[in-house]
Amino acid sequence: MNVKIFFVLILFTFSVLPVFAQSDEKPFLTVITDDENYDEGDTIVISGEVATVIVDTPIILQIWVEGNMIGIDQFFPAQDGSYSHTIIAEKPLWKNEGDYVVRISYGEGNIAESTITYTPKQEFLETTDIFEVEIPNGGTFDIEYTIKGGTINDIILEPDNFTLMVLIEAPDEGTISIKLPRESLDAEKPNGQDEEFIVLIDNIQFPYEETETDDQSRLITINFEEKKSEKTIAIYEIEIIGTKVIPEFGTITALILILGVVITVGLTKTKFQYKI
Repeated sequence: MNVKIFFVLILFTFSVLPVFAQSDEKPFLTVITDDENYDEGDTIVISGEVATVIVDTPIILQIWVEGNMIGIDQFFPAQDGSYSHTIIAEKPLWKNEGDYVVRISYGEGNIAESTITYTPKQEFLETTDIFEVEIPNGGTFDIEYTIKGGTINDIILEPDNFTLMVLIEAPDEGTISIKLPRESLDAEKPNGQDEEFIVLIDNIQFPYEETETDDQSRLITINFEEKKSEKTIAIYEIEIIGTKVIPEFGTITALILILGVVITVGLTKTKFQYKI
């Protein structure tokens, strides 16, 4: 067979064979969120793109949970077809924990969805009470406090460090307000003026707010943040450090000491009197 005819036949064969090409066509509408899990109060960033921009046609955003629509909004895509929109997961519409559907529609019959998980904040009662703190060398003093989001396990006075250690347990973030008796714990400058306390939570310094101050006490409020822990309930160590604490001897111990000194002096005088 002539070589030219052979190559012509080969070229003809390949030209009539079907070509199976892979399709790289993008979907007309897409939607993604910046995360999959959100807590109450979080900002949700919703983004995506449309393949073809339709003039004067807005993107429709809907939020669905358990078959009920709890939110709706609309906005326009950019000229290149991309879009980005933010919403806040908050009450009263965002109530129950579970899966929420983010549904985007654009034009007729074009829908894209993404599912996220939402967790509302737990509601905690506010507790106001008095805690009796033991003085290492005897006696006690009272601490008035109000706590929201947790409970107090113990309050320990550490005179050597001018520190009041507050141990609390909490499943989430919260606040605690403590009224510090000046005679028990205080922070003073050399000139006698009030100095700021140092507040540590798990050995990290945190700011606090002093809301009430008088000659008898100082009321400070401390916010503690949610603590990532393997356990549901986390333990927090809050240290309030001042510059002076209750005298080394507590009230009862001091009275016993004074009484002992008086008795000793009295016996000594009596002994001398007998000798005379």
